[in-house]
Amino acid sequence: MNDILAALDKVLSERKQAQPDSSYVASLYHKGLNKILEKVGEEATETLLAAKDAERSQQHAELISETADLWFHTLVMLHKLDLSSAEVLTELERRFDLSGLVEKANRNK
Repeated sequence: MNDILAALDKVLSERKQAQPDSSYVASLYHKGLNKILEKVGEEATETLLAAKDAERSQQHAELISETADLWFHTLVMLHKLDLSSAEVLTELERRFDLSGLVEKANRNK
């Protein structure tokens, strides 16, 4: 799994130097953070709607596709801010053996 994220991180970093007309990601970087955030919001909404549909239909292909779009655009956002999946994975790893209730309580202090 980390191999795919590492490969995506590499491509997303490379696209930061590319011309906007050479790739979709380069065009998003060129349009700026607000456009990228717009895409993350759009994909989040589509993921939520797909989840509701999947619950009713028990068909999950659309939910998986929309979740992939959401994750992808979230990675683009992170890279725009000079971050990568590694920072998120490190944070998830830190939380792994921590009770969700304890972790949430610690955030609110």
